[in-house]
Amino acid sequence: MNQYRVLIDANDEKGLVHKVSSVFYHNDLNILSNSEFVDAQNNKFFMRSVVEGEIDLNQLYELLCEVMPANANIEVIAPKKKNIVIMATKEMHALGDILVRHEAGELEANILAVISNYGDLGSFVAKFDIPFIEISHEGLSREEHEEKILECLAGFEEIDYIVLAKYMRILTPKFVEVYENRVINIHHSFLPAFIGANPYKQAYERGVKIIGATSHFVNNNLDEGPIIAQEVIHVNHAYSWRDMQRLGKDVEKVVLSRALKLALEDRIFVYANKTVIF
Repeated sequence: MNQYRVLIDANDEKGLVHKVSSVFYHNDLNILSNSEFVDAQNNKFFMRSVVEGEIDLNQLYELLCEVMPANANIEVIAPKKKNIVIMATKEMHALGDILVRHEAGELEANILAVISNYGDLGSFVAKFDIPFIEISHEGLSREEHEEKILECLAGFEEIDYIVLAKYMRILTPKFVEVYENRVINIHHSFLPAFIGANPYKQAYERGVKIIGATSHFVNNNLDEGPIIAQEVIHVNHAYSWRDMQRLGKDVEKVVLSRALKLALEDRIFVYANKTVIF
């Protein structure tokens, strides 16, 4: 039996669920799971279905195109492990959590490599038998450094997602354009609060009672890309900003791995700088 994930978004109109379900029914497909959402304010319809049966992927896609509005975005995906590249700098916690989950078989991913602008994490990554590539930024402009990274990434046959596991450099518009909605970042604050550098220090100075972490897709506005996952923990007046930073690392790694899992399972729709997640 073939299994497919069907992702559809379109302008909303009556009967869309019936039309899709009819295609499934008339082709003897069993619906294993199904989720729908209508954004009434923007008149947008979203649907994610997992179906199983004896049908070709391209045939199912064509049948859905015949019944859906012309403006519909339709994807029919055969579940398989996706290819990811992780980028990191010096911090180990977010990277380590992903590598451990991958080793335990919790992620539907092939980790092609870990790329870093420093060599500090090389021996750690080697323990997981994953290629580690150091591309130093020393003596290079941001554009020159990124060009070297892009050349390296182009050497891989296919990359589904790039994961920034505490990669502490801002990406240029050129990089973002090449991998639009495919670069997943972890930011160490509960966005939109405390954008940019030293968010824990910003939070301490503001006297907040909760701190958090946000995983989002990267766009050309610093820390303002579509949000995928967030989490918070409580703090109080007794915490220094360094105490907050230490506590925050636990939240960061969990949120990043959660966001990556959602992406690997094709559960994310990006629309109007927001996400719909099933």
